[in-house]
Amino acid sequence: MPIGLIALALGGFGIGLTEFGIVGLLPEVADDFNVSEAVAGYLVSGYALSVAVGALGLTAAISRFDRKKVLVGLMTLFIAGNLISAVAPTYELLMVGRIVAALCHGAFFSVGAVVASDMVAENKKGGAIALMFGGLTAANVLGVPLGTFLGQQLGWRSTFWAITVIGVVALAGIQALVPATTSSAQTNLRAELAVFRRGQVWVSIALSVLAFGGVIGGYTYIAFTLTEVSGFATGTVPWLLVLFGAGTFIGNFVGGKAADRSLNAALIGIMAVLAVVMGVFALTAESKIATLVSLLLMGTIGLASAPGLQVRTMKYADDAPTMASGANIAAFNVGNALGAWLGGLALAAGYGFVSPLWVGAGLALAGLVVVAAGSLGGSTAPRTSAASAASRVEAVEAGAR
Repeated sequence: MPIGLIALALGGFGIGLTEFGIVGLLPEVADDFNVSEAVAGYLVSGYALSVAVGALGLTAAISRFDRKKVLVGLMTLFIAGNLISAVAPTYELLMVGRIVAALCHGAFFSVGAVVASDMVAENKKGGAIALMFGGLTAANVLGVPLGTFLGQQLGWRSTFWAITVIGVVALAGIQALVPATTSSAQTNLRAELAVFRRGQVWVSIALSVLAFGGVIGGYTYIAFTLTEVSGFATGTVPWLLVLFGAGTFIGNFVGGKAADRSLNAALIGIMAVLAVVMGVFALTAESKIATLVSLLLMGTIGLASAPGLQVRTMKYADDAPTMASGANIAAFNVGNALGAWLGGLALAAGYGFVSPLWVGAGLALAGLVVVAAGSLGGSTAPRTSAASAASRVEAVEAGAR
């Protein structure tokens, strides 16, 4: 794999830590600002909605610029947002910092996914995207648990200071390791937006919303579930999150390989298993041993869908990959916001700290229905300006065989 993919993964690590690093610290943030658990959870859903806006709005605005310069600019915005969060004296200003950092998230991954896929041969695209998203999963494996531990020991603000430093390192890595790229000026915005007339693109977007909503619906409030239901001490939460993170790392790469082998079959299987895992977790959360197993499986199955979801969207929008990729990143984060919001509603309604897990199971089940229905209607070749998408998919499948 090209060394530039490592730089993209480094940027993804920093951004992933910003997105999910707050999860293990929500109890501390809620206490510090004297807000409820559900209101603290809005720091997750607010971030996610801002990612969706940035993924579409910024991606459209920057589509004509050199992609390497775009990635450098986005990382600069990321650093600024985390600085605001680190010094925020109020909940509202913390939310502002989260929003500023989030605006770069979707555009970074949408542009980065196109750059990553362009670096490799046709039958390696799923693996290349998986490697780029590997930074995101590495953040879950190492960054989020360590960030939670740091925040518990030195205060939650220290985590945002650490993320800011990581952002500076990531910026330097992108500048040094990502090769010079060309702009996408040959593609106008109207042509890019035309892909949204295709039914299969909307199937992919809907599936992304439901898949990530299913995972994040349970994960946002996992610190409360672990301490209030499973009976773990607060100090063990960072180390328990290592299990979820390790699962996301495994699932991301396994999912990339599965997507290259048989895209729709992989997504159908993943969504079915995810619904089961979330439901079983809800039923067995009072058991510490069962909780440990469920955390690992939730991370593994949940993130296994990410490469396939990205490849599926780009498959049916091969002639406008940047905008389609941005739309899919937006869909991921609309799902994050939806899952966190619905989980918060369940908590506020008094259904207990396992109720977000049931929300996740329901969203995953809905995703299974969507992908199964979409696979029945997706037998024809994607409607691109040429046969390039069909040949690309054939190359992927031939390479996998």
